[in-house]
Amino acid sequence: GLDDTVVCATIDRLCAEITMGAGVALLTEEAIVPSANAPLLEVLAAQPVWSDLPLIVFERHDPTAAGRQRSRDLFAPLGNVTVLERPIHPDTMISAVRSALRARARQYESRALLQKLEVAVRERDQFLAMLGHELRNPLGAIRNALENVPHRADADPKLERNLSIVDRQARHLASLVDDLLDVARVTTGKILLDSRILDLRAVVDMVLQQLEPSISSHRLTARHAQPRAPIFVDCDPVRLEQIVTNLLTNAVKYTPAGGHIDLRTRVDGAQAVLDVSDTGVGIASDNVEAIFDVFAQADRSLVRAQGGLGLGLTVVRGLVELHGGSVKAHSEGVGRGCTFSVRLPLPDQTPEVRPEPVAQPAAAGRHILVVEDNEDNRLSLQELLQDYGHQVDVAADGREGVTSALDLKPEIALIDIGLPGFDGFEVARRIREALGSQIFLVALTGYGQPDDRHRTRDAGFDAHLTKPADLNLLQELIGTAPAR
Repeated sequence: GLDDTVVCATIDRLCAEITMGAGVALLTEEAIVPSANAPLLEVLAAQPVWSDLPLIVFERHDPTAAGRQRSRDLFAPLGNVTVLERPIHPDTMISAVRSALRARARQYESRALLQKLEVAVRERDQFLAMLGHELRNPLGAIRNALENVPHRADADPKLERNLSIVDRQARHLASLVDDLLDVARVTTGKILLDSRILDLRAVVDMVLQQLEPSISSHRLTARHAQPRAPIFVDCDPVRLEQIVTNLLTNAVKYTPAGGHIDLRTRVDGAQAVLDVSDTGVGIASDNVEAIFDVFAQADRSLVRAQGGLGLGLTVVRGLVELHGGSVKAHSEGVGRGCTFSVRLPLPDQTPEVRPEPVAQPAAAGRHILVVEDNEDNRLSLQELLQDYGHQVDVAADGREGVTSALDLKPEIALIDIGLPGFDGFEVARRIREALGSQIFLVALTGYGQPDDRHRTRDAGFDAHLTKPADLNLLQELIGTAPAR
């Protein structure tokens, strides 16, 4: 209130009061000396984003144009200034102060709201991280169990068909979890890119090969038109693959049986371009822009047999923009297909073309320790790795994991993070401290956010895999572990 007033004899004292939380500052024109205002300007510039301290300046009367210009030049650097010309009636001064204090109170209300929003965002991120972990554990067990089922030529066709359905839907659930977590990270800028020079054509070919079973099962055809020369882009390989996968999956979802999907990679000026076109149900003109919004799902089909959260294209746009590119959708209307065009900047220099190293399959006979508290995950992964020819020991909690590692001295340890006893970070630190580089540590976990990956690296892990792990990638990783 107005009773809580402090008189400051110097600018330094005023700065101290502002730092302690002044509601409004009153200054005479004579106190504002440009050559000595540096401390005041520094304090005002250091205000948090929500704060704009109101200042009331008492100006001496000078009706000339030069005088008015001098006042503007003098007060402008101070920011939120109300100028009152002397002599001034006390009621006018009190009214101005009360108005400034009301404005200041609204700023503090905004700060409180901002703090609540920040807490809500943190709680949301924590919830999503836990949700991802809890969903990925059962998905990992399902995928492992499916891999463990023997496939024989004389198997019951009905059984094979149902196993295929379970596998396909488990992959779909895993994709939904990834989209749900990624859209939160993209919209808050929490995705860190590990960019390198890549050939866009090769990434598109790889994704097309991976999704060929899904394309065939929907009775679609897909082709990739590309130039002979490489099209280099400076991108995170995992995220670029995710961009292409989401666009191609979207085309498959909304293209009726018998339709066609055309992928085209090309260079346009200083940009690499990927066009994904389909002969599907199209998009109404008033939905073309909104199709990229969070949770948006244009009415592209009366029967949404494929479902989905409407997040895939939001993730695509966020990831493309993180790489300095853009993505647009075009459709002639409902029933007339759709084209998504991704544009990415070409690198400043064309790299030397070198053949990609051929991935070597994991050598059989490695000694592996699996530290996993989820029994289904633990046993299914043990059986799967044993079928691959490895010697596999298991531990059900963190303390047992450390003891087993120190006693058995395996070559490789696959360690979950959310363990009872010691968590996975502590398990890795203790094993690394005792065994040094004699062991290859892999975090195999449902936690996959950037902070989680930083923490696994800091704890001493050599690699980080998110459940449900791609088993081919796991095999390749096992193959890269140095032989003892």
